[in-house]
Amino acid sequence: MTRYSFLLYVAGNTDRSKAAEANLRFLCDALVPGTYEVEVIDAAERPDLAEERSVLATPTVVRLAPPPQRRVIGDLSDHGRAAVALGLPNHEKLPPERQ
Repeated sequence: MTRYSFLLYVAGNTDRSKAAEANLRFLCDALVPGTYEVEVIDAAERPDLAEERSVLATPTVVRLAPPPQRRVIGDLSDHGRAAVALGLPNHEKLPPERQ
């Protein structure tokens, strides 16, 4: 079974940050349920961690596993495009109103 691991870099507790986390979790629950982990990192509080991964804009999602690493900048509101960019399987099965 493939496990997915994501880092989500946000800047504070903003609406855009919350939307990015909600959208990422929606995609994972819909496409890879029970086989993922999401770590949220506030780049404002931990700029060292953002710098380590060369994160220049927030929100940014970094898919660590499975390789290769992928990254997407934005709040992931376009679910279909975000799923493809993150390399999630079965993205064509997303409900049309959510794509």
